[in-house]
Amino acid sequence: MARHSGGRGWYGKVVGAALGVTVLAVGASVWTAQADAVGGSSPKATASPTPGSDVKRVAATIAHASDKGARGVNITIDDGPDPAWTPQVLDLLREYGVKATFCVTGTQAQAHPDLVQDVVAAGHRLCDHTVSHDTAMDRKSEAYQSQEILDAERMITKASGGVRPMYYRAPGGAFTPYSRELAASRGMRPLGWNVDTKDFERPGADAIVETVRRELPNGPTILFHDAGGDRSQTVEALRRVLPWLKEQGYSFGFPVR
Repeated sequence: MARHSGGRGWYGKVVGAALGVTVLAVGASVWTAQADAVGGSSPKATASPTPGSDVKRVAATIAHASDKGARGVNITIDDGPDPAWTPQVLDLLREYGVKATFCVTGTQAQAHPDLVQDVVAAGHRLCDHTVSHDTAMDRKSEAYQSQEILDAERMITKASGGVRPMYYRAPGGAFTPYSRELAASRGMRPLGWNVDTKDFERPGADAIVETVRRELPNGPTILFHDAGGDRSQTVEALRRVLPWLKEQGYSFGFPVR
């Protein structure tokens, strides 16, 4: 999976805030997760970000397939929520009767809990996209990975009003065996993608649409973004892609769990 590097200046503005949030979160609720790097034992958290919740482990392999089968597609929306773009994306999804998976960062969820709740109320699913969207986290320590994933899980769950994320998507695809096992132990299926629209590079709506049409044979999970910069091209591309997918006989589903 290609790492997303273009058009990411927006994240530089939130990393400092995200780190501050993380430090506070650790002080309030300390997480420790350990894995035997040789033996491959599953990471264990000493506490739950949602006390009393019944968390069931899921598979640690990276999901790509759709629960709608061979003619199913999964619309996934990353990096938000954002007050300028998420409502527009939600309006389009509602217009075409599409359910999607929103990969939410902890920082954005904490800043815009009303939008997280709007996502849930519309019947979409949540995905943990870490606290600060660090695309190099696979080169960081296991303690750092744990903090990014588990703090984001807690922040998203709180913002949503108690609805937990069902998936974990590593920023830029920066998965590690440790992060996948940790997410799976918390009931979050690692989530990949098959069609990278490159919409974060703002290549134009025509190019985004063409990428979807060209790369859809690679698999059903399509990656879009609703934050991280000007997403007007994404909105326009979705306005054209969603009806086209229906015309081609595709059904809209969720990634397998």
